[in-house]
Amino acid sequence: MDGKLKIKISIADRVYPLTVEPAQEEGLRSASKKIDAMIKQFEESYAVRDKQDVLAMCALQFASQVEQKQIDNAIDGNETIERIKNLNLLLDQYLEN
Repeated sequence: MDGKLKIKISIADRVYPLTVEPAQEEGLRSASKKIDAMIKQFEESYAVRDKQDVLAMCALQFASQVEQKQIDNAIDGNETIERIKNLNLLLDQYLEN
């Protein structure tokens, strides 16, 4: 087993047995709690009877958050590159004098 843990994660009133690295346990448990909280929020806010629909909406919500972070990081990365280029130009100008 190489130091792996056997844990049980509950999502939408179902238990899922998993074998994970010890470093993953806290993140998985936290994610499970966030999913269940989001399910509860969707069920309270919308007249949704089917757990499949609620889970699909949760998946969409989490996926869109990940995508938005990647977009934001790409934009920040481009800004950082531009700042570095500007600093290089300033250094070149300074060194030429």
